[in-house]
Amino acid sequence: MNASRNVSDEPVPAPPPTILVVEDEILVRTVIAAYLRDCGFDVVEAGNADEAVRVLEAGIRIDIVFSDVNMPGSLDGFGLAQWLRRERPRLKIILTSGAAQGAKDASDLYAHVPILAKPYDYAELARQLRALLSKNASPRGGAKRHLDRAG
Repeated sequence: MNASRNVSDEPVPAPPPTILVVEDEILVRTVIAAYLRDCGFDVVEAGNADEAVRVLEAGIRIDIVFSDVNMPGSLDGFGLAQWLRRERPRLKIILTSGAAQGAKDASDLYAHVPILAKPYDYAELARQLRALLSKNASPRGGAKRHLDRAG
């Protein structure tokens, strides 16, 4: 009877990368979150930067933050990027803005942060997420292995 196999011998697959989508417009957030889930990512949603900070302080595993620039609350997307730089310097971020000036300001202020102008192409967003994940594989490992599913 070989029914009781030793399951510890089997490799445990790493979880898919997790994207924190920070967008105050619920329809935009819902659509992009659904698309990213279809690409194979886990997605956590936040309606503003304050919610995003609470998610991150709660210890939820996040690989990349994708945030709008213009949002209500005590922090906008720029403020969130500054908070991340200070509190979670290894965490990657992609900003997006519907205002052309906001996108230009973001790219001027954050040369190391990818900026997508709205309306953005979903496939381009998925490509940029995969590029960030493959550039610096997460310390927990395995992130690169799931990238083929994402898009």
